Amino acid sequence: MEKIPMTAQGMKALEDELRMLKSQERPAVIKAIAEAREHGDLSENAEYHAARERQSFIEGRIAELEDVLSRADVIDVSKLSGSTIRFGATVTLADEDTDGEVTYQIVGPHEADLEKGRISIASPLARALIGKVMGDTAEVSAPGGFRSYEVVNVRFS
Repeated sequence: MEKIPMTAQGMKALEDELRMLKSQERPAVIKAIAEAREHGDLSENAEYHAARERQSFIEGRIAELEDVLSRADVIDVSKLSGSTIRFGATVTLADEDTDGEVTYQIVGPHEADLEKGRISIASPLARALIGKVMGDTAEVSAPGGFRSYEVVNVRFS
């Protein structure tokens, strides 16, 4: 079984989601199914079918989270240092076409969130950045064509 790299913060977020699904969502959907059954004919009962579909989603998500958490390889980013980009690094990049700067942290695939500036280690941009140091240029194939980024800063925090 392949280990899944993850930050401690990402692990906690997944554990919180799992706990919420088991303690709140699962009991609520079981109650909704029971109430919908009381309405009679299940073949034409939209509430029953919606609750069963929701239950299927919840159970699938619980199984997925349990699998991910069992294979998690938690990496403490606060103990990392250096100038070479690797998992956990927070990287500031300058887009060589627009001169705009962006900052991303390289994290595991299950905790990536572009809106929060967290990109997956498996993403094309992160793969292009791994092993680079400040001043290097990374070329990335994007849907709109090739993009070039200069590494402005690398930090671990």
